[in-house]
Amino acid sequence: MTTPSPDAPILFFDSGLGGLTVLGPTRALLPTAPIVYAADYAGLPYGKKSDEELAARVPALLGRLVERYQPRLAVIACNTASTIALPHVRAALDLPIVGTVPAIKPAAERTKTGVIGVLGTEATVRQPYVDDLSARFAAGKTVLRHGSPGLVTAAEAKLHGQSVDPDAVRNAIAGLRDQPGGDAIDVIVLACTHFPLLQEELQAVVGPHVALIDGAAGIARRIAHLTEGQPWPAEARPGIAAFTHSDVHPLPPLAALAPYGIGRIETI
Repeated sequence: MTTPSPDAPILFFDSGLGGLTVLGPTRALLPTAPIVYAADYAGLPYGKKSDEELAARVPALLGRLVERYQPRLAVIACNTASTIALPHVRAALDLPIVGTVPAIKPAAERTKTGVIGVLGTEATVRQPYVDDLSARFAAGKTVLRHGSPGLVTAAEAKLHGQSVDPDAVRNAIAGLRDQPGGDAIDVIVLACTHFPLLQEELQAVVGPHVALIDGAAGIARRIAHLTEGQPWPAEARPGIAAFTHSDVHPLPPLAALAPYGIGRIETI
């Protein structure tokens, strides 16, 4: 592979703003990396879409983004898109692709009760991929799953400066705890990149004895490893946030994105 230009960005892709939770720790490791953050607002929410639709939509859209921004690496910062479309994207694009998978392995290593909760979108929690992760890394453990589209909406609302619906948070946790054995959950995997945006609200409901974990730090380390030795700009520059056009979802305020190093918003 040829050495990329220092200006070649890392492309982060998600249905909405959840991938910011992956961008944050990546910027901490690679502070001067050029960033393009792309959100498919025209397709949000992904958790409500069929596997077939996402398997076609995500590679096509990423192909357009790669052509436009010429990234050195693309990150699918979305559990739903990764569990469904990652093989299709890798087959279609000739550049390194980093996916996002539920952090079931570290959850299995951490649990004391042997009961793990997996909170994701409806599309993610039904995937055979999650079955495989549970079988490989949580054998002998109880893995309970719940799909919560309401948390995606709540996370988006929070970054738009709106109040978080407390019922959405309580209902999501109840969806896990009300299952047989759910009262013994001591670790919950946040298997949607939107959900760590609600870390404070979720922790308040589950209490201090339940750990909430996600895979963002591990993904950031993977990105740093894959780009090790590559040239970067000497100083950080404001990144770009690119959104597909939606009549339903208004663009977020730039002030909400600025803490993640974003300095400009555009539509694609």
